[in-house]
Amino acid sequence: MKLITAHRILIAAGIAFFLFYALVQARLFLTRDGGAGAIVQAVVAAAIVIGLALYYRSLKQWGRR
Repeated sequence: MKLITAHRILIAAGIAFFLFYALVQARLFLTRDGGAGAIVQAVVAAAIVIGLALYYRSLKQWGRR
């Protein structure tokens, strides 16, 4: 396995984790009145998901170099 493959796997795992965390925090905010902290954490986690997804897409060019 090449190093870039392992890197892609780890980035994909990070995307999955932060997406799950964002959903959990949003659910906490909506159902149990988690307060402002829960919604802030959900928004930050969603922003991290977007950033990691954009980074993951840029990794497709690495195999072509």
